[in-house]
Amino acid sequence: MIAIVDYNMGNLASVQNAFAKLGKNTTVVDNPLDFSKYDKLVLPGVGAFGDAMDHLRERNMVNAIKEFAKSGKPMIGICLGMQLLFESSEEFGQHEGLGLIKGHVKAFDELKFSKSLKVPHMGWNRVFTKEHLLFHGVDKNHYLYFVHTFHVTCKDANDIIGETEYGYKFTSAVAHDNIMGIQPHPEKSHENGLKIIENFIKL
Repeated sequence: MIAIVDYNMGNLASVQNAFAKLGKNTTVVDNPLDFSKYDKLVLPGVGAFGDAMDHLRERNMVNAIKEFAKSGKPMIGICLGMQLLFESSEEFGQHEGLGLIKGHVKAFDELKFSKSLKVPHMGWNRVFTKEHLLFHGVDKNHYLYFVHTFHVTCKDANDIIGETEYGYKFTSAVAHDNIMGIQPHPEKSHENGLKIIENFIKL
């Protein structure tokens, strides 16, 4: 049983459809009291970090997500959902995150960019991955679909399982015990993305 967290900050239908393509039914859940009933948790997200945390707090979801993480059951954050796993973000001011993975969310340093690169980082790009069950059977230099202006920085390099080049190398996938995150959208990344979702289902 897999729950997709509904906190009014993301296109839940595309995530749910990706799981359905693999023959796996999911439930969109907006009641934090129900999280513990599920075997896996998906935290999607599109939009601004501060707004997302406000929505999670308003719906009393912060502690419920933290308790789920403590349970040892697999959970994954997608795009903004991955960024929310971290301690803080500088997007439109300083904001506290869920603090499940040590690190910070920062803007791309455009001073390191060539004139041909623009923010947001949008489109297909490679993810250079480390060995992890989330990427089992996936080409280490595969392309996934990105749309984002901010990226995470990890305090512990051991939490990094994927990196991407855009102006410079940044972290695009993370894992800390049962908690995982991926910056690109696997639900929009065709076969490679579906393989990642399939691997998450099998965890």
